[in-house]
Amino acid sequence: MNRKYELVYVVSPEASDEQVADLHTQVEAIVQRIGGQIEKTENWGRRKLAYEIGRHKEGTYVLEVLLGGGELMKEIDRRLKVTDLVIRHLVVRVDEEQGVVERTRSRRTETSRRRRVARGLPADRQPGEGQRGEVDDDRDDRFDMGEELR
Repeated sequence: MNRKYELVYVVSPEASDEQVADLHTQVEAIVQRIGGQIEKTENWGRRKLAYEIGRHKEGTYVLEVLLGGGELMKEIDRRLKVTDLVIRHLVVRVDEEQGVVERTRSRRTETSRRRRVARGLPADRQPGEGQRGEVDDDRDDRFDMGEELR
């Protein structure tokens, strides 16, 4: 069964851009060999680490969104553990969390519809209908200073 995973790895700051691209190519080869798919790749660039890891205070962050099974994740995890350029890596399954968000959203919508019908209102909000005291960002001038204060 294909699941959605996010893989984030931090590459040593001594690594060149070519070595980071090479590492991505290795991950891509593993994914293709095992039958997964890379949905998205983002190179976040060089950033300061939250805490020092070994002697490193900075690292190059790379995010990969993958579709695949558990065997794929085990192989990628195994490979990244033995790669010297990778300081840290983390694999997180995200499809389950997206399902929870969707269920919660649909439950809230249904509850809202039931309450509106019980009050004699249409089930869905109408255009222009909003909570009392709601202020549009365009018309909010509470923080505009008058000309005399500038």
